[in-house]
Amino acid sequence: MILKSSLINTKLGSMYVVSDDEKLFMLEFVDQKNLNIHVKKLSKIAIITSHITNPIKMIEEEMELYFSGKLKKFQTPIHILGSEFQRKAWNALIEIPYSKTISYLQQAEKIGNNKAFRAVANANGANYMAIIIPCHRVINSNGKLGGYAGGIERKKWLIEHEKEHNKFSV
Repeated sequence: MILKSSLINTKLGSMYVVSDDEKLFMLEFVDQKNLNIHVKKLSKIAIITSHITNPIKMIEEEMELYFSGKLKKFQTPIHILGSEFQRKAWNALIEIPYSKTISYLQQAEKIGNNKAFRAVANANGANYMAIIIPCHRVINSNGKLGGYAGGIERKKWLIEHEKEHNKFSV
C-alpha cells in the first residue's frame, strides 16, 4: 500500500496529514509527542510518499472552516487504525457533541466499562486523528483538563474555541 503525506497550516501550528486516495489515515500536530510513533506504525503497513490527495485537500479546507468557527462536524472520510478497544474508545469520542466535554469515566461508561477510565485515557493518547476524533473534549472528573498529546495549551484553546463558536448556534 502507498500512502501520501503533506503538511497543512492551522491557527495552532502545522499538522502532518497522511491519506490514501480515499481516506485520511492520520492528522497530527507536527510537534506532538506521538507523531514519530504513529508514523513508524504506518510505515510498517505502507510506503509513505509526499503528495496531496483529495482527502488531504478536503481536510485542509475543513480545518480552515473549523478554525474560523464555521464547521462543527468533519466530513473527510477517515480510516481508523487501532485495536478493538481503541476503536470503541475513539467512536465514543466522535459522539461527543461539538463544544461539550465529558470525563474519562463518562467515556469509559459509554463503551460499557466504567473501570476502564485509565485505559480510555491511554487510547485517547494513541488517537491518530487530532481534532477530527475529538479527544480534546475529554477532561478529568474534577473538571481539570488532563493530558493531551498535542499539548494542554492546545486542548484549552480548542475547548474555548468550540464553546465560543457554539454560543450562537441553534
